[in-house]
Amino acid sequence: MYTEWGRRRSGLGSQLRGNGPQEKIMRKRKVGLLTFSDGRKFAHEMLREMNLDFQNRFRARLEATGEYDVVAGEEIVWRPEVAKSEGRRLAAAGVEATILNYAVWCFPHLTMIATEFAPGPYLMFSNINPRYPGMVGMLAAAGAMDQVGRAHGRVQGDIADDAVFAKVRRFLRAAVAVRRLKGETFGLYGGRPMGMYTAVADADQWKRDFGIDVEHVDQFEIIRRAELVANDRVEHAFDWLTRLAGPNIHYDGKKLTPELLKRQIRSYYATQEINQEKAIDFFGIKAQPELTDHFTTEDIIDAFANDPYDFEGPKDPVVCATEADMDGALTMEIFKHLAGEPVLFADVRHYDAEDNFFDLCNSGAHATFFAGRSKLPEENLPRVHFWPEIFYFPAGGASVMHFARPGQVTLARLTRRNGRYWLAVVPAEFILFDEKKNWAKAEATTKEWPHAFARLEVSADEFLATYDSNHIHGCYGDWVEELVAVARILGMDYHLYGHRQPAFPALDDHRI
Repeated sequence: MYTEWGRRRSGLGSQLRGNGPQEKIMRKRKVGLLTFSDGRKFAHEMLREMNLDFQNRFRARLEATGEYDVVAGEEIVWRPEVAKSEGRRLAAAGVEATILNYAVWCFPHLTMIATEFAPGPYLMFSNINPRYPGMVGMLAAAGAMDQVGRAHGRVQGDIADDAVFAKVRRFLRAAVAVRRLKGETFGLYGGRPMGMYTAVADADQWKRDFGIDVEHVDQFEIIRRAELVANDRVEHAFDWLTRLAGPNIHYDGKKLTPELLKRQIRSYYATQEINQEKAIDFFGIKAQPELTDHFTTEDIIDAFANDPYDFEGPKDPVVCATEADMDGALTMEIFKHLAGEPVLFADVRHYDAEDNFFDLCNSGAHATFFAGRSKLPEENLPRVHFWPEIFYFPAGGASVMHFARPGQVTLARLTRRNGRYWLAVVPAEFILFDEKKNWAKAEATTKEWPHAFARLEVSADEFLATYDSNHIHGCYGDWVEELVAVARILGMDYHLYGHRQPAFPALDDHRI
């Protein structure tokens, strides 16, 4: 039984941001671009070519990145009927965010009419054009948007200015990430693990706040479907792992045997097929204690679902959360839509005061990508160890262990206080020591589990006093501004740990 799930590609657009050593391949962000003008015919006609020039320069700058598919207005918006038709055209084109562009005075009601139809989130952009009151037009329209509660971001400047353009790109990444959540399905395998309130969310709230559906799947379906996976497919995957990581597969004849490893591979394929059939976009597996006591651990699923490859070649990362952590999975899915690469899932396991870092470690969804920070399994797998599972997991299987490569990272977590979501944003750096010291630090917690040594931009005391989960998530690179913009678009509170200030201050800034 072979499935094409996991072979799906999300487009050929390259994200050229340079947050890692490998070029990222992800689906282009489709954005609309509408330019607004004076509602008087003589003024509109006099300003039309100027407005088109500003629009064309904006479009060209976006498309030159290779990151955006821009659906620009066919007409400058100067009459209500044009606002309606252009807004409807963007909606029909399936844009994921809309840029509202201002270079001259324009009648504010045109923005309000267009945004009845053009899809949000919205970015309002005021061009530098001092002979004409474009900033006045943008502010008048923005005030109207706020009066009716229509969320938006604002940027002012010359689109040719790299610093200005960087703000535009950050907001658009956030806007499209939020938009891409709508209509997705989360696969919840099992239920609440080991009494963790923080791992369980309200399905109604997810639909209302994020547009996500929750599909419940019994864990027995993994067991049942695992036995139906074709033997040749399992043997191919087993041979692939043996070739790339053979010396680091530590069989002990009890907790880790070739048969148990093959059972884990079967489980991976079983979830692939279930997810395909149920149109599941991202998922989480409870595992403990039923599967980990009586079947096998699900670490192979966790690692290779989140990886940019599996036993059969390159693929898109598919978010899988350990312990069916719903808010963890949602945080990871936002990261994936922002960065287009694997996302870390970890416990906040231990603070090492001697070297001032947190050991982010658990027996779960550290993709093997983090071992070498590469899209190539040949570069990552030789750094990965497959250890026999420890005493917590009587059923046995392989624990997928490695040390995360050093580099700048952004950690984050969506969680709730009194039923309201807030977003923790934690700038950090992954560090490593020499090999002997790395292993000594790992031995201090659990050697068999994957480790990311994270040095935060905030003191341990301040972090531990306010952070609301045992789990944390993140990507390589600086995603602070994008995450702050995500929180603002969603209208939720956020806390930025450390001392930097966000680039998108606003009256409705939800800092806590």
